[in-house]
Amino acid sequence: MHTRPLAFRARPNTLDDIIGQDHLIGPGAVLRKMVETGRYASLILYGDAGIGKTTIAQVLGTTFGLNTFTFNASINAKADLKAVIEQAKHYGALLIVDEIHRMKKDIQDYLLPHVERGDIIMIGLTTNNPYHSVNAAIRSRAHVYKLNSIPHDTLVAYLKTLIQRFSDEITAKFEDDVLDYIARISNREIRAAINRLELLNNSFPGKSIQLADAERLLQKPSLTLDKDEDNYYNILSAFQKSIRGSDVDASLHYLARLIAMEDLDSILRRLTVIAYEDVGLANPSVFAKMEAAAQASLRVGFPEARIILSALVIDLALSPKSNSACTAIDKALKDLEDGKMGKIPNHLINIDNFEDKDAYRYPHNFPEHIVKQRYMPEELTEARYYEGAETGQYETALKARNKPLFPDAFGPYIIAELISLCEPY
Repeated sequence: MHTRPLAFRARPNTLDDIIGQDHLIGPGAVLRKMVETGRYASLILYGDAGIGKTTIAQVLGTTFGLNTFTFNASINAKADLKAVIEQAKHYGALLIVDEIHRMKKDIQDYLLPHVERGDIIMIGLTTNNPYHSVNAAIRSRAHVYKLNSIPHDTLVAYLKTLIQRFSDEITAKFEDDVLDYIARISNREIRAAINRLELLNNSFPGKSIQLADAERLLQKPSLTLDKDEDNYYNILSAFQKSIRGSDVDASLHYLARLIAMEDLDSILRRLTVIAYEDVGLANPSVFAKMEAAAQASLRVGFPEARIILSALVIDLALSPKSNSACTAIDKALKDLEDGKMGKIPNHLINIDNFEDKDAYRYPHNFPEHIVKQRYMPEELTEARYYEGAETGQYETALKARNKPLFPDAFGPYIIAELISLCEPY
């Protein structure tokens, strides 16, 4: 009986055996050139879990002919690294640093000079984007490359090759629809797909596996949803962009992936931002709906909160969109950053002695509760921050009301007519 999992025994031994990463290991690609010329360098490889980062690192170590050591930045101590460095001084070594984004500063400081001198060839591995998560000092001493997700068809073809390669032990018969199902629920992870293939083979040795058998046995797909990893924030980003793009089905898909984590607080925080940033004044009724949905979701919790969140997301996705509030405040803040402020008009300051004779005019004492006077500092009287959109009835009415109040460009307003346009969308 085999003691090691099939996924371990099936790991590639050469670059030619690795799938899905031709941009790095194909003919003329950078890692293949590195092997062919014998000129290797420290690397950081990043990408989703289960797509071959560790495998590539180990194959490179074997190909380079270096002693290869593995250091996990989450669990290994500085003493473990020192032992590797001592050996490297005499024989040279390749150090694979798993979860390099978690490496502590004192360990980084100890490792850096050895990497810089070339005593150690380092290959850092991470699921996070290293440009955001890895110390710049380490990043500057390594070449950074991203691994691609494995295409569905590529993964299915690989499983077929694997069945032939291990035909002495894979005795079950896998129809195309079963292999397609395995690849689909494995979330493009090679390791997860092989593990599922092995489980089905062990459960139905020598038998023809039906799709219903596979669905019943495997049940749930791989959900790569670690809150501490980039993939989680990628889903949040895709979630917001789908709502912003008014694709309701994509919005619900990413909502489902977030619900699978049961991280209600993060979902509600992102939905609040979406309501104000992306829907905004085109449909301000969603502001109140957002708060009501948040309270209701927190009150009932999962699984019932999924229904409340679904209703809200559908509303947000299909609402008219306007980011005018966001762009308006950003323009105002940019002026401040550029030093454009100016002096507050004297008639807006609550003091008795004005340098000029213009008194503040109280708008509520005037018809329509509006009065022409200067509110902006004199240096910024030409500044315009808010540019209303016309994607919703409410903001169309706001845009119509947005007339300069100084010096003399204020036109008449028909308040009743505008209010009639401001019915909730």
